[in-house]
Amino acid sequence: MFRTLFVILFCASICITSCKDEQKNIVKTEAVIFEKEGELKIYKEKTDSIIAQFDIEIADSDYETETGLMYRESMKKDCGMLFIFPDVAMHSFYMKNTEIPLDIIFIDENMRIASFQENAEPHNEIGLSSQVPVKYVLELNAGLAQELLLEVKDSISFTKQ
Repeated sequence: MFRTLFVILFCASICITSCKDEQKNIVKTEAVIFEKEGELKIYKEKTDSIIAQFDIEIADSDYETETGLMYRESMKKDCGMLFIFPDVAMHSFYMKNTEIPLDIIFIDENMRIASFQENAEPHNEIGLSSQVPVKYVLELNAGLAQELLLEVKDSISFTKQ
């Protein structure tokens, strides 16, 4: 009886040890590199003066909109991503597979800031709502909304290359 128990325990320990020693398959993806597709300016509502200018990537297809800034390790301070939606609607963003903290700026059809979510945390899957219907969304590095003192009703303009 002890011999059978010993054999069972010995076999179980070998199985557990060998399972722990197996290496996990790690899938490495190619680095996603910023590709300038346009320029965007932000204007102060009260003075109509330019307070910032960014090189932007434009997300206007379903795939680009779904992927956004996922899988990127960093983004230069003077860069961002502009999402252009086909219609005005409520939109919600989350940070799944996003490596960098972001400020998410929701912009209405008149190109005025309607709302924003500051310091969205990487990998957080909680939806961040526009809270009002919007047509555009601008993602910038976290902290820039505060640094630029952005306010609802400030505006943007952009050009595609």
